[in-house]
Amino acid sequence: MDTYDNQDGREPQGPHAAQDARQEPRSDARPVLEGPDIARVLTRIAHEIVERAKGADDVVLLGIPTRGVFLGRRLAAKLEQITDRKIPVGSLDITMYRDDLRMHPPRALARTEIPGDGIDGKLVVLVDDVLFSGRTIRAALDALNDIGRPRAVQLAVLVDRGHRELPIRADYVGKNLPTSLRETVKVQLAEEDGRDTVLLGVRQTAPGAQH
Repeated sequence: MDTYDNQDGREPQGPHAAQDARQEPRSDARPVLEGPDIARVLTRIAHEIVERAKGADDVVLLGIPTRGVFLGRRLAAKLEQITDRKIPVGSLDITMYRDDLRMHPPRALARTEIPGDGIDGKLVVLVDDVLFSGRTIRAALDALNDIGRPRAVQLAVLVDRGHRELPIRADYVGKNLPTSLRETVKVQLAEEDGRDTVLLGVRQTAPGAQH
């Protein structure tokens, strides 16, 4: 979420929330998912994808940087175990499609990697770590529209923390986690952070004006 929705597990809401979104949870943040829990819910999501896609023959996974990419690769590995076939997996950078782009200094682009067979006519499953207001996913849909025309797009997230600002919902959810706007949700993955955990904490500063 890259301070938008996935890198730190939070997404800014309203004109004053972006700065607060970067606040780290306090040291008393408690884990709500540990490594074995994350592995278990990813296995469940993989089975749900196979069931809904009737075999996952045309499924393409696209992770949203940063941690959505790692989750996408893990899901692809689990799908391969279930289906005995290689599942195309890539990444989708949304930086230039963000609706807060003009409000912040320029930031480095992440990588967009589309599997060789493309996405036209495929079932694309976007993968992210935390679903919050939905603005990251809106940006991802805009980015996807410039790349190709999938037959359908679905969304898989590790955590849905509520507080949607747009009519977007996940098709596959690892854990529904009701939160307040004063709380933070931080996903840590071994590939980036050295361990697998989801932490629920309270912001170090007041969240300021929200809407």
